[in-house]
Amino acid sequence: MSTQTSPAEKGLNPGLMCQESYACSGTDEAIFECDECCSLQCLRCEEELHRQERLRNHERIRLKPGHVPYCDLCKGLSGHLPGVRQRAIVRCQTCKINLCLECQKRTHSGGNKRRHPVTVYNVSNLQGSLEAEEMDEETKRKKMTEKVVSFLLVDENEEVQVTNEEDFIRKLDCKPDQHLKVVSIFGNTGDGKSHTLNHTFFYGREVFKTSPTQESCTVGVWAAYDPVHKVAVIDTEGLLGATVNLSQRTRLLLKVLAISDLVIYRTHADRLHNDLFKFLGDASEAYLKHFTKELKATTARCGLDVPLSTLGPAVIIFHETVHTQLLGSDHPSEVPEKLIQDRFRKLGRFPEAFSSIHYKGTRTYNPPTDFSGLRRALEQLLENNTTRSPRHPGVIFKALKALSDRFSGEIPDDQMAHSSFFPDEYFTCSSLCLSCGVGCKNSMNHGKEGVPHEAKSRCRYSHQYDNRVYTCKACYERGEEVSVVPKTSASTDSPWMGLAKYAWSGYVIECPNCGVVYRSRQYWFGNQDPVDTVVRTEIVHVWPGTDGFLKDNNNAAQRLLDGMNFMAQSVSELSLGPTKAVTSWLTDQIAPAYWRPNSQILSCNKCATSFKDNDTKHHCRACGEGFCDSCSSKTRPVPERGWGPAPVRVCDNCYEARNVQLAITEAQVDDEGGTLIARKVGEAVQNTLGAVVTAIDIPLGLVKDAARPAYWVPDHEILHCHNCRKEFSIKLSKHHCRACGQGFCDECSHDRRAVPSRGWDHPVRVCFNCNKKPGDL
Repeated sequence: MSTQTSPAEKGLNPGLMCQESYACSGTDEAIFECDECCSLQCLRCEEELHRQERLRNHERIRLKPGHVPYCDLCKGLSGHLPGVRQRAIVRCQTCKINLCLECQKRTHSGGNKRRHPVTVYNVSNLQGSLEAEEMDEETKRKKMTEKVVSFLLVDENEEVQVTNEEDFIRKLDCKPDQHLKVVSIFGNTGDGKSHTLNHTFFYGREVFKTSPTQESCTVGVWAAYDPVHKVAVIDTEGLLGATVNLSQRTRLLLKVLAISDLVIYRTHADRLHNDLFKFLGDASEAYLKHFTKELKATTARCGLDVPLSTLGPAVIIFHETVHTQLLGSDHPSEVPEKLIQDRFRKLGRFPEAFSSIHYKGTRTYNPPTDFSGLRRALEQLLENNTTRSPRHPGVIFKALKALSDRFSGEIPDDQMAHSSFFPDEYFTCSSLCLSCGVGCKNSMNHGKEGVPHEAKSRCRYSHQYDNRVYTCKACYERGEEVSVVPKTSASTDSPWMGLAKYAWSGYVIECPNCGVVYRSRQYWFGNQDPVDTVVRTEIVHVWPGTDGFLKDNNNAAQRLLDGMNFMAQSVSELSLGPTKAVTSWLTDQIAPAYWRPNSQILSCNKCATSFKDNDTKHHCRACGEGFCDSCSSKTRPVPERGWGPAPVRVCDNCYEARNVQLAITEAQVDDEGGTLIARKVGEAVQNTLGAVVTAIDIPLGLVKDAARPAYWVPDHEILHCHNCRKEFSIKLSKHHCRACGQGFCDECSHDRRAVPSRGWDHPVRVCFNCNKKPGDL
């Protein structure tokens, strides 16, 4: 860069001395000005300094006659475009520094420095070139924003309109490795948010749509890229607008706020309303409560090299007035930011999530609005990377996508009490416990990550759902919590040997660690209740869509029927089919105690129609009497008789009296429960096994209703396969998955696995979905 200086070049600027003193003593005349070193340099200092590798590529210029140097104290940001430094107007001979007008007033207007001798630079010749330089710079910036267009980022239904990171970068029209910050704007509808962004970032171009009509010009969230400041600018829908899905749209604003580095709250009110402080205060509370955890999880889950800050964005309150003074004008001793904090405290709101809150006001006596003050404040905050650093556009998209996936779903407006802008219902799971009615405390869509429902309070017992869970008492005393399930047989017994033991000794409770800890009929008399001896009882919540709880050994009858059906198929070719007499006898064998025996039912209990030999008799599951089909075609749950929450056949009279609770003692319930049904099936099969093998195809459909486990979906409710959605017909049989209880076709449930949690210790039929689950079912 430097060459030998001719004698003619010396003496061109005798008042400008070398400011480096690197190779000289500071007495040599300055020949060069290095913009990156920010100093005037003599020939020797320029050569020695820029001989170093790290300084070799600095841009230097030779000084011309009448050269005016830059100010040594300021960066020239106040009142000027960013990157355009202030030129000095004087040089202090005592301090040996060049000063612009503002710095001279600030540093040399009082004290002894007022008497310092100064040399005045001739800036009249430079003024025109400086103005031209600034105009060229502004023209260049305007040209950079000429092709900027906005695009819909998220619609009013909270659906992200960008498919992936590449699509997001393409629509922004920026480089993938470009580091960006995000600036968003909020405010009431009609306050000119889009207009503010257009004039602050895009020199008045209508990048974001504006409209003079009464309808809102911005629906959803729109985004554009400002190549000058290197920021993604986001325009949002106005508050207090007449819109549908108000709750979802309000929640959408907080998602935008969470990914922003700088938030502008635009207000056109002559006085700052309470809504502004309530919105920011509630947004801060919701951000800390619901979003910081999710942003941390997104950083870990996506492996982001730039961590998402858990401290919220900086906020600028841009206040435009016409008839009233700006905030703080009548209190010169107090800064506006302190007055804003006082307003927050008076309203009981604490904006702790925001990294800082700034006030910028402008009073518009005559249009147009002056946005230069807002622009300068924005530029200063964007240069501050202490709290929020720039990141790649892909990181911004991942954060928005993660928040949209987590906090999504409909919010019924009629159920919302809008005491807050962002109530917890906007972000927490909407599921309610069926037993006690308490809500889940986890965030929305937590099930996608395998996180179960949780509640803050304990549940209460409900007979309808039988929400008791047994845990092994011995394991609990050793510091472990192991759930146990009453079932037909031990896991070490074969299916038929287990049923034989069950018929003799009753159901068992087996712990994976301790083995069989209880048999219901181990002794001839004096058998104690398991709750008093070997198990602990815990009441758990019942969440919609989850499996029911295993009640006693309620799969014993179905296990017998499965085996009987297999044997019956083997001998079906030797038999002419079941007779009505055998059907009635078998039904009586497995019937609950309160059912009237078939042999005593000669006519319908309601219409008194006499039954013929081939007529089918139906028992009402509520009263136990016999009816014809037309008088017992209705269904309803009969949990008080031990039939669980699923609808079962009842007579017309019991259906009409469905809101009247039957007076049944606890002893009757125990006697009529699934244990007695399963026991009678076992005894019937044990006593008549020979007859089954030699004669009959068992009428499986007649006893399925009694044998069905509580968690199984009733046959009459299964119209199509739960997986492939094929409709069931005579040719397409229904099969129950032993794990989830749903109905499937054979093709979707041909796998076999043990389901110990349901009492099936040996491989049984499971559906395609349950078979894919890892671990024990």
